[in-house]
Amino acid sequence: MKVLFIGDIVGRRARNYAQEKIVELKTKLKLDAIIVNVENSAGGFGVTPSICDDFFRVGADVLTTGNHIWDKREIISYITKNDRLLRPLNMIEGTPGLGMTTVDLDAGKIGVANIMTNLFMQKTDNVFDKIPDILENLKLKKNVDFSLVDIHGEASSEKMALGNALDGKVTAVVGTHTHVPTADYQILENGTAYITDVGMSGDYNSIIGMNKKDALNRFLFPQNKKSRLEVSNGEPTLCGVIIESDISGLSKSIKPLRIGGRLEQTNLE
Repeated sequence: MKVLFIGDIVGRRARNYAQEKIVELKTKLKLDAIIVNVENSAGGFGVTPSICDDFFRVGADVLTTGNHIWDKREIISYITKNDRLLRPLNMIEGTPGLGMTTVDLDAGKIGVANIMTNLFMQKTDNVFDKIPDILENLKLKKNVDFSLVDIHGEASSEKMALGNALDGKVTAVVGTHTHVPTADYQILENGTAYITDVGMSGDYNSIIGMNKKDALNRFLFPQNKKSRLEVSNGEPTLCGVIIESDISGLSKSIKPLRIGGRLEQTNLE
């Protein structure tokens, strides 16, 4: 299978650009599935039901999130009824919604798990304790044909540890949250595609997607910091990875995808 994962969508301009490109890329790259992290898509903070519907309408198959999932309160009732919008699996028991799902597609069944790390993040259950749940429900060639885990977190070491713990057992492990794409995309020793952070889909003439002046003032003058940052509205870069699996369900390739904006562009020819 050939699957595109798109990193954290930040703000209106980035989400409009991503939705436009999803339609184009699905055909041009002959994609079997598209997974998108949408947790910053509503003004940089959270996601709304209408934004989710728009992404599903243009061809996204599963939406993942992270620590900003509850910033828009209206998402609570939506997530309880939609098994293709995920919140981190290791949020405390009783949290609305699902942290893992499977979807039947023409090319086979994909499984997606969304987890959040513990270091430097809001309090959640131990992320490593959720590995058995993922392995039990997303068994390659038994329960699913392709499996991906979105690790939403700050610490690169923790993401790498999770990637290696899952190596050979899932198709891909991709990192989100830091909004900075890393260069370590690779196939791990036992066949799992891995990248520490896919990077945001947003304006890179910014400070992790936010207006530079406002964000910088928070560091220079913390006593006068604004209560809320604003999304930077320059030309966005869509950041993602394209993962191809083989007959075993493990990965044979992972390639970065960067289109638009300031970053070095991917040649799609």
